[in-house]
Amino acid sequence: MDPIEEIKARLDIIDIVSENVQLRRSGKNYTGFCPFHANSRTPAFVVWPETGTWRCFGECNDGGDIFKYVMKRDGLDFAEALRELAQRAGIELKPQTPEQQAHYEEYDRLRELLEEAVIFYQHNLLHTPAGQATLVYLHGRGLSDVTIESFGLGYAPKSWDALTQHFRAKGFGEQDLIEAGMVSQRDSGGVYDRFRHRAMVPIRDERGRMAGFGARMLDPEDMPKYLNSPQTDLFDKSHLLFGLDKARQAIRAQDQVVIVEGYMGVLAPHQHNFSNVVATMGTALTESHLRMLKRYTRRIVLAMDSDAAGMKATLRGLEVARQTLDREDEVRLDARGLLRHEARLQADIRVSTLPPGMDPDNVINRDPTEWERLIAEAKPIVMHVMETLARDRDLDDPKVKTEIASQVLPLIEDVPSSIERDTYRQQLARLLKVDERTLLGSATSRGPRVQRYPRAGSTRRAEPAEKTRSAPSSDYRRETHILGVLLRHPELIYHIDRGLKEHGLDPLSAQDFQHTNYQEIFRLISQSLQQGESEPLNFVLNTLPEEMMGAADQVLANTEAINPESERVLEDVLRTLVLSRLQALNQQLEYLRYAQEDLQTQGDLIASEYQSTMSRYTELLGRLHKAQNTYTNRSLATKGRPTA
Repeated sequence: MDPIEEIKARLDIIDIVSENVQLRRSGKNYTGFCPFHANSRTPAFVVWPETGTWRCFGECNDGGDIFKYVMKRDGLDFAEALRELAQRAGIELKPQTPEQQAHYEEYDRLRELLEEAVIFYQHNLLHTPAGQATLVYLHGRGLSDVTIESFGLGYAPKSWDALTQHFRAKGFGEQDLIEAGMVSQRDSGGVYDRFRHRAMVPIRDERGRMAGFGARMLDPEDMPKYLNSPQTDLFDKSHLLFGLDKARQAIRAQDQVVIVEGYMGVLAPHQHNFSNVVATMGTALTESHLRMLKRYTRRIVLAMDSDAAGMKATLRGLEVARQTLDREDEVRLDARGLLRHEARLQADIRVSTLPPGMDPDNVINRDPTEWERLIAEAKPIVMHVMETLARDRDLDDPKVKTEIASQVLPLIEDVPSSIERDTYRQQLARLLKVDERTLLGSATSRGPRVQRYPRAGSTRRAEPAEKTRSAPSSDYRRETHILGVLLRHPELIYHIDRGLKEHGLDPLSAQDFQHTNYQEIFRLISQSLQQGESEPLNFVLNTLPEEMMGAADQVLANTEAINPESERVLEDVLRTLVLSRLQALNQQLEYLRYAQEDLQTQGDLIASEYQSTMSRYTELLGRLHKAQNTYTNRSLATKGRPTA
């Protein structure tokens, strides 16, 4: 992974900005007073967690990503900010080796193989007799054809080599199939298809890229019931959540994620428009899972099976959740030799228990409103553990009471809020029918409660690397496209500026790029046109810091097939740039309207600068729409012409 992207994946921009800005949640975003200019009336500073960017709509009228924020806050250049954030993220900055580049290329080839396997299994599902029987089974599970197609479900034929022969014909070797996890090796030599006579479920990573497969048995004699791809470079169950690629937007919109066990538990909820559901795949909830989810929401509901195995998985997951989402990851040893996390929990983690013997798809297919109720009634961690331990127990037995209290009280003592601790003790006392003072005495006998004060100068410990990242946003793809064209043909900047001027628009600048590494590359492209010692591209690549070479390689790779001298390319870049500015301006207008409504709610008068800014932005919006229509029409007109 590119070190810049890895830093963004590991560090939460909300955490960084919150170090010196008091933020409040506003819908999916956060607002506050800009730290870069004096303003105590209107919170004109906005942070968008989903894109990892920020912007001041006030005096600064500036914005960017996490690098730009640290540069502006601490007075650093990009290289200094990169080193500081890399240290915080626990990332060693070093140039990408040829071996690493070869690995990335190999991953792309394996993903290509897995995508082809999706098509192979889909064909067998829809166009073979055995597949038709599987289709009947899937319909019997309540799945519609739309859901089956949307998730790419398929059928693995009852054959030892059908898939192997298919891929050999397409030029893939046995080693490719082994590394992709599609075949198993015989002790005597050779390979055989790993998945046979099973319903197939493609497993994709957070970005929607193929990682592997889940397979459900169709013959009761086959074991195991569920079979996943083996551990590979692409498929790691501890770093994958099934359905997250499709659930991300819904999680953001609802500010809540529901975690179930198994991929079948995701299909029915999504089919019934409960699209904020993801699943673990035969593994307990891991720290990596929670780090991924924390980027989208801090409200987490665990909807686990009610059987004993499900309960054990739930309790394992709860312990991981408590430790992972602490704001400070500092630990201290108390007198009893127990590790205590002394950080404030930055999440609302609740647990919902499904009816006995029922999976999420059973519940939803029976009554979708029952699913809504179960999720809405999810209990906080301590309450769930309390009720789970007490279920079907003789609460009149003193030893049972002692056992339950001994397991629940340590959890209560770990809750940072004194109000919550008192409430949980009261509820536990009522459940066990004991005097609350007895519980207080029992808690005290365990030793003094550790004070939750961070040490002076303490910093957050770096989190381990993730193997998955969010999908590139549309604005990021547009910026990558524009920058790639400019790297190959820097002189296009003059033509772009001339085209923008025709519509009264400002020339292209670094501010047209949200991401700091792209801003730095653009500045070097501009400088390359002012020097005459070397070719512009050579100047940029020779001047670019090693840490940013990965970003340059990416934008060049994405525009490899483009002829930058084609008239069509210029129109395309202009149209893309205008679209990017339109999106940014609409975002600014949306925030200004929100700020104006907020002022009215607080009883403040509408500031005259608001009217002036709105008028200026509206006029600019009209010019941008006109330019967009012009460049779109020109692009359509040149589409049929041969490229230069």
